[in-house]
Amino acid sequence: MALAELAPTALAPSDPVLTAPSASTFPWFRLPVNERRPTMPLLFPLAPAPALRSVVAALGSPTAVREARTPSLRAAQGTTSVELPLPVHVLDHLVPASPTRLAGWRFVIRCGDQSVAAADTTPTPDGWTFSHFFEGPYIASTERAVLQAESLGTSYQARLLSVPELYMLTLWLHGDHTADPAEGSLDPTDLLIPLAPAPPGVAAHRPHQVGELLPALGHRLTRPTSLTTTTASLVTPASLTAPTSLTTPA
Repeated sequence: MALAELAPTALAPSDPVLTAPSASTFPWFRLPVNERRPTMPLLFPLAPAPALRSVVAALGSPTAVREARTPSLRAAQGTTSVELPLPVHVLDHLVPASPTRLAGWRFVIRCGDQSVAAADTTPTPDGWTFSHFFEGPYIASTERAVLQAESLGTSYQARLLSVPELYMLTLWLHGDHTADPAEGSLDPTDLLIPLAPAPPGVAAHRPHQVGELLPALGHRLTRPTSLTTTTASLVTPASLTAPTSLTTPA
């Protein structure tokens, strides 16, 4: 569904023009042809139309953009596009076989060649609705992690996974790329790429299999600490910062 069909019918001449999201506009396709590397497809699930409509409506609202705490978005001039749709799942408890829950959908807002903000949507009893715009380091880190995932040599479905107990956000590469993006549990062979800023002791942008990362993090949460524990002793074991079974693209 084209975003132009979803946009408000009356936009002031100074308002940004909304264009449909396209894989060809994602940042990793902007590399010069001679710098592109052969990659395996990273599949992005189709976002719910009401979630997409709510973001388009917010972008078309001068009030919503003006009130957003996103200076880059407020200062954007020219064509604005909604890209990189990712379902946001939450892992509430670091215990074996703990299910995830779908908390929302996130989109990157681009103006020209720059990512200027992201938009979150949330489910309500009446359907999907726009939540807020934001900016910060997680946007660039997400795009970098997507580039890494494209170079891993395996097809995955892209998602985001939040781990509130550790204040950690990761790019979740789900092995079943045909799965319903609103469902599905973590498979031990799925990959997680921690985004920056990552919690202390966890290296950002180091891919880990779920089966090795989550048990180590769970052990970290349950390990007793004394009042004299130092910052150095809280650093995660080397297995979390230098995985032996996975390598990070250069």
